[in-house]
Amino acid sequence: MSAATADSLAPEVVAAHLRGRFGAPYLFEEECESTQLLLHGSGLPEGAVAVTEHQTGGRGRMGRPWLAPPRTAVLVSILLHPPPERHLPELSLVAALAVAEAVEVATELAAQVKWPNDVMLNRRKVAGILPELIEGTVVVGIGLNVNQARHELPLDAPTATASLRTQTGTTSDRAPLVASLLAFLEHRYDAWREGGLDALYDELGPRDFLRGRHVTIDGAPGTAILIRRDGRLEVETDSGEHRLVESGEVEYER
Repeated sequence: MSAATADSLAPEVVAAHLRGRFGAPYLFEEECESTQLLLHGSGLPEGAVAVTEHQTGGRGRMGRPWLAPPRTAVLVSILLHPPPERHLPELSLVAALAVAEAVEVATELAAQVKWPNDVMLNRRKVAGILPELIEGTVVVGIGLNVNQARHELPLDAPTATASLRTQTGTTSDRAPLVASLLAFLEHRYDAWREGGLDALYDELGPRDFLRGRHVTIDGAPGTAILIRRDGRLEVETDSGEHRLVESGEVEYER
């Protein structure tokens, strides 16, 4: 492989690693505002993906910017046509589980899912998920920190961040990693289509990062009990009340 294509996410590099239907077609831009925008309104089939080496306007939850130096992260969006009977917010957890599994294969370390949409490695966030619904089509954006050095990670993020490199001490080839991620996502998404989040719970439940941790949900303190089989977070408040949280901003004691 030439220096020009080393650790590249260009189609000719990734194609040899792809398996399954996710990744066809494979849209690639060296730089773009957001991979989400490349798929919205595209009319492409389910499993189409958009990938870039650098986003100038990447976003996370709550409109926060998602920043990464060029050619250091996996920045990918996947187009899905979920069945109407499924609860679409669960897709954050479906995707987070798939990313956690891909991270585990790449690092040989245990990864966890922080409700509702983060992937954690050694108690630090390495990935975030952003599903967006437009007219029945869902575009799931995934940002995975791979080869950033410590000084290239944000210092002011609400959750302490890391990359696979800072946790393992080695860099990773991103082409097989993005292909692995797409394969895991296709497998978990198909199971979810058939059986909902309950079909994934044996893999999701043990990776529940917040379980038993003291948390604050939208300013209210309590203890996270678990991610329920319907995707909601069960929290016991400090006053003893049990809440089932559909969405919200979660902070936890480190």
